[in-house]
Amino acid sequence: MPAYLQELRAQWRPLLAAVIGLSSGYSITSYITSIMAPHLLREFGWSKAEFAAVGSLTLVCVLVFPFIGRLTDVVGVRRTAFVGVIACPVGYGLLSRMNGDIRVYIALFVAMGLICITTTATVYSRVVVQHVVHARGVALAIVASGPAAMGVLAAPLLNQYVEAQGWRAGYVLVAVVSALLGGLALVLMPSEKRGGGAGVTRRAAREDYPAIFRNRAFWVLAGAMLLCNLPQIIALTQLNLMLLDKGVGAGGIAVMISAFASGTLAGRFACGLALDRLPAHLVAFAAMALSSVGLFVMASPLSSPAIVALGVVLIGLTIGAEGDLISYLVARAFGVQVYSTVMGMMTAIIAGAASTGAIILSLTLRSGGSFGPFLTFCGVAVLAGAILLLFMPNSPPGEPVPA
Repeated sequence: MPAYLQELRAQWRPLLAAVIGLSSGYSITSYITSIMAPHLLREFGWSKAEFAAVGSLTLVCVLVFPFIGRLTDVVGVRRTAFVGVIACPVGYGLLSRMNGDIRVYIALFVAMGLICITTTATVYSRVVVQHVVHARGVALAIVASGPAAMGVLAAPLLNQYVEAQGWRAGYVLVAVVSALLGGLALVLMPSEKRGGGAGVTRRAAREDYPAIFRNRAFWVLAGAMLLCNLPQIIALTQLNLMLLDKGVGAGGIAVMISAFASGTLAGRFACGLALDRLPAHLVAFAAMALSSVGLFVMASPLSSPAIVALGVVLIGLTIGAEGDLISYLVARAFGVQVYSTVMGMMTAIIAGAASTGAIILSLTLRSGGSFGPFLTFCGVAVLAGAILLLFMPNSPPGEPVPA
């Protein structure tokens, strides 16, 4: 354990840079949108179905994720993240000036999705993989916990600020904080050297991609991520509205969102500790199966505060675990040199699944107006994805699986 902790202490700069970068980038958009959604719908008269359909537009971002991942492996994390550090505050600032035309919101939503993904885990988690080996599970959990910690600490404050000052002022505040923290992350980030080891890659794409596609782990992860991320739209933009649908009052929503963020944070650390000590495929199955339980709970007619809180926390636990799990499994199965290349493809699959889920949710809301059928369908899909993860190539914790 002393050596385990010593590695984390020795690599504090890349860890802190990645935490701050993720906490101020596109990864916190879900918390922000959940808080802003009721205000936007009330002021502009948008329907829940229209707003849910907007989430399906992340499909246009699917082809960008592999490019961003490959770019990160080739030019490095700092240069790639710099683009999003500039674009995120600009995007939030423009959102604050919307006039009620949903097409403007759609355009900004798509633009931020295309550009600001340079501040997501596909990019920032590579810093951790480069510098941490023995405590990689916990290190990735620390980094991935940044957005959740921001949600726990800042979501209630932002919600109160928006209630008092309005959603426009809320977006301006988010833009300022995002710019300051994103710049700090770039300053803290260690330099990257070109060539072998943990630096950026010189290998040609024609060498890397065939090796990636020959690895069984790629196809197992791809299928599991597709199934397990169909309900992602709930966490991204619909949590607030789903809670309203369950009869949760305005005062309770902020508490539930904090509970969700707390569950996400706890799930990441529990998963990280388990991955460093237990067979990864078993940890993966257990983590994802919890989400199906939470989805079934939320789909049930039970609506007591304790039951709703249980469902929210279980979903949050799995959302948190997945953020650590996918990064760890990709690093273990594929190594550092093509890490972001594979992560980019996996993130594209996750985004595609989330967009597909948004389409399904929009259709179910149009037909019945309730979240129940969508939650039941997703509960079954996530359980199937959890079972698929049992077929991941296995090796002792910390040891890579050959391609």
